[in-house]
Amino acid sequence: MKKQLLIAMMAFAVSTEVAMAQNKQAVGPINLKPVAGQTQAALMTAHFFTNYHYKAMPLDDGMSAKIFDRYFKSLDGDKLIFLASDIEQFSVMRTRLDDAIENEDLRVPFIIHSLYQQRFAQRLAYSRELLKTKPDFTINESLQLDREKAEWPKNEDEVRDIWRKRVKNDWLRLKLAGKNDKAIRETLDKRYENYQKRVRKLDGEDVFQAFMNAYSTSIDPHTNYLGPRAAENFDISMRLSLEGIGAVLQTRDEYTVIREIVAGSPAFMSGKLKVGDRIVAVAQGSAPFVDVLGWRIDDVVPLVRGAKNSKVRLDVLPADAGTDAKHTIVTLTRQKIRMEEQAAKKSIIEVRDGAMTRRVGVVSLPTFYLDFEARRRGDRDYKSATRDVARILGELKKAKVDNVLIDLRNNGGGSLDEAIELTGLFIDKGPVVQHRSAGGKVTVEVDTNAGIAWDGPVGVLINRSSASASEIFAAAIQDYGRGLIIGEPTFGKGTVQSLKRLDENVRLGEIKMTTAQFFRINGGTTQLRGVAPDIKMPVLADLETYGESSFDNALPWTSIEAASFVPAGDQREVVAPLQQRHEARIAKDKDFIYLNEDLAEVRKLRKENAISLNEAVRRKERDVQEARAKLREARQVSVRNAKSPAAAAARKKARQDDGLQADERNLASELAAEKAAKDAKDVMLTEAAHILSDQVSMLATDSRLASRVMLYKAALKGASN
Repeated sequence: MKKQLLIAMMAFAVSTEVAMAQNKQAVGPINLKPVAGQTQAALMTAHFFTNYHYKAMPLDDGMSAKIFDRYFKSLDGDKLIFLASDIEQFSVMRTRLDDAIENEDLRVPFIIHSLYQQRFAQRLAYSRELLKTKPDFTINESLQLDREKAEWPKNEDEVRDIWRKRVKNDWLRLKLAGKNDKAIRETLDKRYENYQKRVRKLDGEDVFQAFMNAYSTSIDPHTNYLGPRAAENFDISMRLSLEGIGAVLQTRDEYTVIREIVAGSPAFMSGKLKVGDRIVAVAQGSAPFVDVLGWRIDDVVPLVRGAKNSKVRLDVLPADAGTDAKHTIVTLTRQKIRMEEQAAKKSIIEVRDGAMTRRVGVVSLPTFYLDFEARRRGDRDYKSATRDVARILGELKKAKVDNVLIDLRNNGGGSLDEAIELTGLFIDKGPVVQHRSAGGKVTVEVDTNAGIAWDGPVGVLINRSSASASEIFAAAIQDYGRGLIIGEPTFGKGTVQSLKRLDENVRLGEIKMTTAQFFRINGGTTQLRGVAPDIKMPVLADLETYGESSFDNALPWTSIEAASFVPAGDQREVVAPLQQRHEARIAKDKDFIYLNEDLAEVRKLRKENAISLNEAVRRKERDVQEARAKLREARQVSVRNAKSPAAAAARKKARQDDGLQADERNLASELAAEKAAKDAKDVMLTEAAHILSDQVSMLATDSRLASRVMLYKAALKGASN
């Protein structure tokens, strides 16, 4: 039976490929084909998924249908590219992709991708054609913003109308920003051309990665296939280091541009490179140069990276030079580069409390990083989130802070070991998290290190993007009663993923596969529901569309028996009064009033799911928004800078929509805007510091309450006696 299906599949694939090759409108590569290593990787991946996954599911017709739907969704989630007839054309394969994987014949996914490239080129060609005429902005019509739940366009007329409205909206945004028709046409024509170029540069690894992730995420949202390129980047993100020159690169106008230079790196120490310089060719040591003009950034980066102490030569066009200017040859010796931007950092916030000033030490942790390989080798200075936080806590102690706030906002997780060891910095000993394997075996992970790095009050700041290891840490702190959890509900990712190399040299890639489920020490799971904060802040995220609960195949919430542990404290008595103080404070705080106004606008726009394409309507909406922004500015700028023409111009530019995309703006302006956003007042962090300051005040005036909130102090004192 399978042999007959394979013959039918091959006949279908060949006929489709021939038909596409004969289509005179086909643009871009349509000859991408799977290679032997990829078909082998797919078969090996299926073996692991069907036998060792926590939610093991057979690779059968039912799974094939899921893969089919997710693959098309990954290519065209907003249903802007394909027609309904395109989906129907391939519907014969809906229940045959399982056979394609098992028989190591993956031509069909590649043919589908070729059709995607063809259709995308057609959509962009039509969009560029529309630029020859000027839209009518007096018509009352609107653009649907989110088309994920829409039907596939039935015909060319329908899909062209969708793209006509998209082009019209792009034009209107630029017009409202003050651009004339000539400048608008040039900007949009170049934008659409760049879209086309990016899609044309997609290669066989991209296609295979997309198809395999359609398979892996059909099982559960956090199982993934990592091709060789993706596997290397994941490894770098975990160890926070790489070997290279210390320059952050990006693509702008077909050039590879230096966006940032890491302090202390070879690029920095040479003094010969600066932000904005364009790399046009790369050479390894004394070897000939390889021209990289027009290359994808992830193809250029491997040429620039390399083994420590090896040499790389760069052919550079200086940032301030014209395209015909003299080039500079820069020779650099690669070194190990620490990615300190993603490492733990500290700051201190001072909060006035009557006549007193409370000092809140903040530890910002973007990820739970760990250099597994360096630790395995026995390197004494291996990179670890816990080691960095322990050092910072020591520094904060010396600074005599009153309490500590661990900021885990937007921390998507990382190493399970680090989550356990980090918890151990705040408790003496005891269980931290439980996990259950596919076979039902429950393992309790325990902090065995005696002693506490910080024995004062502690808070944990979370948001919807705090996930996985962040949720383990926050849940343990909450279950032990060790500190206050502040913010909004977390993501709800309560599953354990393990990495498995498909071959020793990662030539075939890796799989990140769900192998277990997390459970709190109280027996509940963080899966689906996440960690609920003790002190609730305004919710910024859309909880319906973002988070574990938004996935259609997420594992359900469940519970197991609680682990045996001794509470470190009891925060329940302070939660209600702290919540009341918090709500009373933000009710009068202009920053939070503005924030709630903005959130109401976002929710309104999300509900309407449409934006007007009538110029008069959009101008009126813009004027209202700008008037509101001006009122806010009066409070936010200092008297010293309020009358500065340059500052006023910068504020006006920041509050207005310029209609441009990131790579269309001047690099210096883009970096300045990013710095301004980073330096802007963090109202959530400031308010969290106020909450912890309130807690310190309450404990300072009520010794009995303090003894209940911090039971561990009495326990430690008794143990030392």
